[in-house]
Amino acid sequence: MLTVTTANVNGLRAAAKKGFVEWLAGTSADVLCLQEVRAEEAQLPPEVRAPEGWFAVHAPATAKGRAGVSLYTRREPDAVRVGFGCLEFADSGRYVEADLPGVTVASLYLPSGEVGTERQDEKYRFMGEFLPYLKDLRARAAAEGREVVVCGDWNIAHREADLKNWKANQKKAGFLPDEREWLSRVLDGDDGGYVDVVRELHPDQEGPYSWWSYRGRAFDNDSGWRIDYQIATPGLAARAVKAYVERAATHDERWSDHAPVTAVYDL
Repeated sequence: MLTVTTANVNGLRAAAKKGFVEWLAGTSADVLCLQEVRAEEAQLPPEVRAPEGWFAVHAPATAKGRAGVSLYTRREPDAVRVGFGCLEFADSGRYVEADLPGVTVASLYLPSGEVGTERQDEKYRFMGEFLPYLKDLRARAAAEGREVVVCGDWNIAHREADLKNWKANQKKAGFLPDEREWLSRVLDGDDGGYVDVVRELHPDQEGPYSWWSYRGRAFDNDSGWRIDYQIATPGLAARAVKAYVERAATHDERWSDHAPVTAVYDL
């Protein structure tokens, strides 16, 4: 079995003070993908920079206090790559991947965007560069007899079932028609060729949501978004036996505004 967990930590130093360290000590995951680490490696406390029993790879952004992705694996990776070959996003702290036996695992933090701003233009540029890379990654992995899973905060709710108040969010970043169409291309067997693992196992469920705003009582009312995904090649997705969101029991027990998303693969 291979257990993979992805979590946007909303600042790893802050999360470490709120319960992430205790969660990490208790997780059964073999691979952990983190996003929005928002710190350089030297700034992280030892218990999260290099926790005992893990091999950790950190890919911070050059822009201080922004983005940042990390990968933790129980066994040492055969290879690690930061970025996806696009010069603009090479040091943006948004993508890192590692080769393990038979599978490549990646941690992705796709830009969130904001309608009518440069942030949305940046998101579209990222998407435009990233889809061809995903196709190439899938082809290269297949040639080597490997599977792929790209985990992380994709910052797009794909379907109406993926956010609670979808009618009120149709003109907001994260649920725009062209963003959703792009994700449909990623998941099109004749285009991107990947599979949304959680949705495949829970085809008729609302959510399960993975992000809730800190505003109001969004968490208590489960008024959330499903934007944290495990997107896998079909061969690996077919081996997923369960997938779930590790939603905190109460608002006060959260260490991020996102919850970990875990999938178990029978390899």
